[in-house]
Amino acid sequence: MSKYGLATYDKNGVSHAAIIINEQRYDLLTAYKAIAGCESIPVWAYSITEAIAQWETFKDELDGFAIKVEALVALNELTPVDTSCQILVPFKPATIFGTASNYHEHAAEMNTILAAKPDSSPYVFMKANTSVTASNTYVILPPETQKLDWEVELGVVIGKQARRVKAENALDYIAGYTVVNDISARDLNHRTDYPFKHDWFRGKSWDTFCPMGPVFVPKSSIDDPHKVGLGLTLNGKQMQDGNTSELIWDAFEQIEYLSSILTLQPGDVIMTGTPAGVGKGIGLFLKDGDVLEAWAEGVGCITNTIKAEVL
Repeated sequence: MSKYGLATYDKNGVSHAAIIINEQRYDLLTAYKAIAGCESIPVWAYSITEAIAQWETFKDELDGFAIKVEALVALNELTPVDTSCQILVPFKPATIFGTASNYHEHAAEMNTILAAKPDSSPYVFMKANTSVTASNTYVILPPETQKLDWEVELGVVIGKQARRVKAENALDYIAGYTVVNDISARDLNHRTDYPFKHDWFRGKSWDTFCPMGPVFVPKSSIDDPHKVGLGLTLNGKQMQDGNTSELIWDAFEQIEYLSSILTLQPGDVIMTGTPAGVGKGIGLFLKDGDVLEAWAEGVGCITNTIKAEVL
């Protein structure tokens, strides 16, 4: 089976779907026409969002198509997408879930005291899908926060409806993976004007607070989602260096927990947690002009620059 990724890019103001083979992007529609002709073009050749929304229908077709594209690439019969084209978010997520304090060392640096796992369950929050932004875009620093922080995470993408799924069966419901940087305004996560002390909505759901991408990688391209290296640099200096093997609640357990409450839908993204090395742990926060690079091994790397909002 071919290892590949799917992406979306902008050309002259129009979004196009792409397939990634050997780290090169190829226009998906052009590749389809080269292989199958111009009749009965499937919706996935135009839209990665639609491909994931109907993943159960299209996944085998896409896996087989990727093998054919790889053969054309080997024969130099396809031209890569111009590298000057802006890479967009690979797909529009339906709902974004996040699992907090899901690495022991990260919990420790945040001074979070966790109950023993048998006496606990995942702590999940939601992040607005309007907060999503692509690689090579600005993360806007609003004047309301003085403590903007970073969190690299492996994003697990749901591929079919999941309700009351057991952890041992959860992999069947995963379409694939992407990289997420869960940007957080730490000082806005807390409130003193209400008896409710935490407000994660206003700390995490501002526009541009969810860089995601640069690709969607099908689960067939990752041998084990619990052996994925994660890292993040700030202005070239490595701040985070972790591995999903260190998750307290692994991705399958998170799916079990979430699906016990609601029905997960194709295109939902679960931000599975961040390893140690965030800014709050050392009192370092983001400022105008800072550059973040966040990556997941075998998935990709997203780069974003902080830009102070001018009112």
